[in-house]
Amino acid sequence: MGNVIEVSGLVKEYDDFRLDHVSFQVPEGGITGFIGQNGAGKTTSISAILEIIKRDGGMVRVFGRELDGTDCAWKEDVGVVFDEMGFHDFMTPLQINRMMKYVYRNWCEEDFGAWLKRFGLPCRKRCGKFSRGMRMKLQIAVAMSHGAKLLIMDEPTSGLDPIVRNEILQIFQEFVLEENHTIFLSSHITGDLERIADEVVFIDHGRIVLAGNKDEILESHRLLKCKKSDVVNVGQEDIVSARSSAFGKEILVRNRGNYFKNQDCVMEQPSLEDIMIFYVNRTELPQAGGVV
Repeated sequence: MGNVIEVSGLVKEYDDFRLDHVSFQVPEGGITGFIGQNGAGKTTSISAILEIIKRDGGMVRVFGRELDGTDCAWKEDVGVVFDEMGFHDFMTPLQINRMMKYVYRNWCEEDFGAWLKRFGLPCRKRCGKFSRGMRMKLQIAVAMSHGAKLLIMDEPTSGLDPIVRNEILQIFQEFVLEENHTIFLSSHITGDLERIADEVVFIDHGRIVLAGNKDEILESHRLLKCKKSDVVNVGQEDIVSARSSAFGKEILVRNRGNYFKNQDCVMEQPSLEDIMIFYVNRTELPQAGGVV
């Protein structure tokens, strides 16, 4: 099993933002979550991978093929879902179906109709009249109806109610059960990714902070709750960052085997959200390119 997406040294320059030599991989056959606060570089990275924007440096491979902007054949095997719907408000699902037959060689009307039925989407209603959840389901129905092996999605569950989010997450899990199916999913809803992701890539201020197996990242960190006076007993090299609490201090530590044992301290398993918040609030970022 190889990597479906390989990004190495990706650079994109704007006046007020920079993707700073971003590197990561998306293994085949699972779900890789792309996390980070709003403005961290998730959408810019995805747009560069899809060649929607031109990168200023670095290399991108999809399905083992290095992308140079001259070949779009690989996009036949990629389904894309963005935060905002990409269809005109006046279009109906029936009209979208007719259009997509000329976009994808492997477009399947029967599959699209089945997804519309499963999602309860009316065929003749203008999608501009759809709710946010219905719009997202419509995009997913399109992405699922042309035999895609890879789904790339940018905030597909943002702003959805828990029932709709749960339904969509179940569909994502079903998708990767099929052979050679992979999902690369960006989200700032870390609870969703904690539930379904196999791998995690964490970006902040245009740099990769952590990348690797989700469970290994969670296991390599602990949230230490202690009195302010006990902070001096914690190895400074293990501290990610700290914050004050009613208990005293909450400290995120890495290299969990190194921290001291004290009966007055409480050690807990952090969530992905905890890890993201503590890393973002550091004064210095780690070197890019792996779990630290």
